[in-house]
Amino acid sequence: MLIIILFLSSGLFLGWSLGSNDAANIFGTAVGTKMIRFKTAALISGMFVIIGAVVSGAGASHTLGELGSVNELAGAFIVALAAAVTVLWMTRAGLPVSTSQAIVGAIIGWNFFSQTATNMSALSKIVGSWVFSPVLSAFFAFMLFHLVKKIVERSRIHLMRLDAYTRIGLVIVGAFGSYSLGANNIGNVMGVFINSSPFEDITLAGLLHFSSIQQLFLVGGIAIAVGIFTYSKKVMMTVGSGIFKLSPVTAFVVVLASSITLFLFASQGVHNFLALRHLPSFPLVPVSSSQAVVGAVMGISFAKGGRNLNFKKLGQISLGWIATPLASALLAYFALFFMQNVFMQNVFK
Repeated sequence: MLIIILFLSSGLFLGWSLGSNDAANIFGTAVGTKMIRFKTAALISGMFVIIGAVVSGAGASHTLGELGSVNELAGAFIVALAAAVTVLWMTRAGLPVSTSQAIVGAIIGWNFFSQTATNMSALSKIVGSWVFSPVLSAFFAFMLFHLVKKIVERSRIHLMRLDAYTRIGLVIVGAFGSYSLGANNIGNVMGVFINSSPFEDITLAGLLHFSSIQQLFLVGGIAIAVGIFTYSKKVMMTVGSGIFKLSPVTAFVVVLASSITLFLFASQGVHNFLALRHLPSFPLVPVSSSQAVVGAVMGISFAKGGRNLNFKKLGQISLGWIATPLASALLAYFALFFMQNVFMQNVFK
């Protein structure tokens, strides 16, 4: 049992890293504009991330599993550890990088080490989402900005009342975004452990069924929540005020736009609804909340004519997005070699 806990610790570390970086972005704009206190944002975000992970986390994890089926617990430990170290390194630099990119890079590193063929179809879906999700989020933010602007202008709400409504709105969409993030990104944290899960299915009173995967996702969700509380404030401030100066209303739009994007890539219900009607459906893949939020912030900037956009900060973030999967893949490859040849642990079957 002790060895199982030890191997799962890297997944918990990755969950903590995700909480400190990706999950923090859901409330980053609200905290950056001082509409919501950090502690309040962290409490709401942590609670709804856990709920989303347990209730709806299975959908997006399947595509990640198709990319590379890590079939030994020691191998899963190294893959998660490599991704977590990469994310932590980027977080210390204050950059909102993608945990999705880190875990994908680490899985590809495992594929190379184990000489397992990478599923190019799954990889193309995931990489395509890295490009499409910030664009989609920017589009939603652009449209929502003009819609909200018209509503505010026509209603002529008093400034104090508008401020109060905005705070309530930020809490609601932040909770929605946190739920969507838990559902979408828990696969990044615990997906590599699914094939070697140490938990057994539990049925309580013959009614409530709690699968081994849900238990795995619950543990990962708690780790994400701890990361939000302990180390997310710096990245929140980067997203909330470092890229583009946001007003409270535009902060609301950014959170809503990015939350919708995360939800669309995580919802099995939306996917099935569109597929049954032979309509184009969103692939169920873990996408980056960081990319979605940055895309939404850019959408707001474009809606305002592109003024005051911090291109230097965007350049730094873009470099982080490129470096993350490469660094994670290399780190995973060398760490797998070390684990197998020094500690004599099987990292693949």
